[in-house]
Amino acid sequence: MRAAFVVFVLSVVALAAVGFVGYRYALHYPDRPAELPGKAVSLTVPRGASFPKVVALLEARGLISSPVAFRIYANYKGEASKVRAGTYKLASSITPRALLNTLVHGVPAPTVTVTIPEGKNMIEVAAILARAKVAREKKLLRQMRNVHFLHRIGISGETMEGFLFPDTYRFRARSDAQSVLQTLYRRHMRVYVALRRKHPKGLLWLRKNLGWGHREITILASIVEKETGRAKERPIIAGVFLNRLMFRWFQPKLLQTDPTIVYGCTIPEEKSPACEKFKGRIRRMHLDDRENPYNTYTQVGLPPGPIANPGRAALEAVLAPDRKGRYLYFVSKNDGTHQFSRTRAEHKRAVDRYQRNRKAVSPAAKGVPGAVAPAKG
Repeated sequence: MRAAFVVFVLSVVALAAVGFVGYRYALHYPDRPAELPGKAVSLTVPRGASFPKVVALLEARGLISSPVAFRIYANYKGEASKVRAGTYKLASSITPRALLNTLVHGVPAPTVTVTIPEGKNMIEVAAILARAKVAREKKLLRQMRNVHFLHRIGISGETMEGFLFPDTYRFRARSDAQSVLQTLYRRHMRVYVALRRKHPKGLLWLRKNLGWGHREITILASIVEKETGRAKERPIIAGVFLNRLMFRWFQPKLLQTDPTIVYGCTIPEEKSPACEKFKGRIRRMHLDDRENPYNTYTQVGLPPGPIANPGRAALEAVLAPDRKGRYLYFVSKNDGTHQFSRTRAEHKRAVDRYQRNRKAVSPAAKGVPGAVAPAKG
């Protein structure tokens, strides 16, 4: 009887000792590396691999010392089913805790830096982002025209044109199209709100005299962006268009700017018959086209939407225009600058001097936006 009691006591002590050792092992296991000092290891986890398969790969690469312990630890953490596929660069000295955390978070996606210049339209922006491997072009364009998505983020129009702010961005490669577009839109809004606070009087004047808000300001800014690349000219050109809309005796209130025609003939999914014949050069039928809603030679006031994505300077030009000169016309001087005029007579002389009577256009002048023509009537 006494011997049986001794055996029982010894058994209990042995079990307690084993339990204590097991407890100590489990307690310190997550922070105990498989080997030291360790070596560099490449591990590829295939898509759809089961967790037992992953554990077998880890053991084969020398990343874990005990497959059973790692499986127990991962199940205890509730992360056995969260391991992500990919190719990992690891060290065999990594601890089980760090290893599981790495496998759950996945391989860091490569990042890319992309610059969107001022004045690009949304199709050009989608192409730039696609070339940089930020997101797929078709998906970007689809979301740019996704009205439900646009209304959800606060855009009232039918596309994101005008609200894809030109700047330099850093994205994860192969990002979700909506998240990328939201980043561009948020950047536009931050800049716009800052400018609105900087020019409260200009905002009040536009709202009081023209009933304009964010969208209308962006539309005119996009036109200014396409008309000139010279910083000093932007406020003056914004002033020309505002004068045309504000001066009561200036009738009809046509902005008459070529870039709007080009936009209407190239970007919208539905185009007028005349625009279907557009080959890159504006002709009389395009100037007279009343079915092109973007034709500011036949449609009074602003076009239905922005024609490009304006930068900070163009937006600021609309909020702080230069109207002191009371100009109503401007024409390209073929050197990147423009001649501004107050009357039709002045403008006609400027057109004769810089456009009709010139013998040749210098290479530097090619691609310069055209002049605002005299109002018809």
